[in-house]
Amino acid sequence: MKPELAIIGGTGVYDPSLLTNLRGLEVETRYGMVALQCGEFAGRGVAFLARHGVKHTVPPHLINFRANIAALKQLGVEQVIATAAVGSLNPEMRPGDFVLVDQFIDFTKSRGSTFHEGGVEGVAHLDVSDPYCSRLRTYLDQAAKAVGVGAHYGGTYVCTEGPRFETPAEIRMFRIMGSDVVGMTSVPEVVLAKEAGMCYATIAMVTNFAAGISTTPLTHAEVLEKMAENAANFRLLVMKALEIVGRDRNCSCPNVEAPLGI
Repeated sequence: MKPELAIIGGTGVYDPSLLTNLRGLEVETRYGMVALQCGEFAGRGVAFLARHGVKHTVPPHLINFRANIAALKQLGVEQVIATAAVGSLNPEMRPGDFVLVDQFIDFTKSRGSTFHEGGVEGVAHLDVSDPYCSRLRTYLDQAAKAVGVGAHYGGTYVCTEGPRFETPAEIRMFRIMGSDVVGMTSVPEVVLAKEAGMCYATIAMVTNFAAGISTTPLTHAEVLEKMAENAANFRLLVMKALEIVGRDRNCSCPNVEAPLGI
């Protein structure tokens, strides 16, 4: 069964066991090889991609985002539900909460951030007024309510380069800019999915308060611990979302021309 939906698992989300008839695939793209798994859920084909690798060996600044999105596109995926572990800058978004983000601020530095490289393919300028598909985000909100999982509807994700955590001074700046959560992976993933004509939405899981807000030093172990605590709720949320997400994509996402060569 061709995968029409995809889950991109971030930190702590490596298990595709909610899918049946799982099979491993390696997809060759112009940007590199991508290993992922495909299966079925509720009568629909679903691809699962571990963003950091199945053993979490790829740091955020070295993720091959273009290859990942190109591979999903080549498989026929039209809608992507991504997960992300984040720190909170907003006192109302506490550790353990889910945030269905709707905007981003980009502070990455060295990543391949577009499929549009000019030349014979021409120059393209992407409209990102609605970077995270509002239609797909609404389904996620409905799924959260249906299974009794609390989720903040909307929030601004500031994406930093990593792999280090941010300084308290940076966090103060990001708060002034209106950021709610901070992470290291949403950009350029969301932009590339948009360029590829996919519907893309992110479930951000708050694992800690950011530097200068938290009263203790930040650790990766803390992030993994909170993700493990959230695993059951995440599973419920994603399973319900896969059940109810509609096939009629009456949003603007499909109208973005896919880059040549994918």
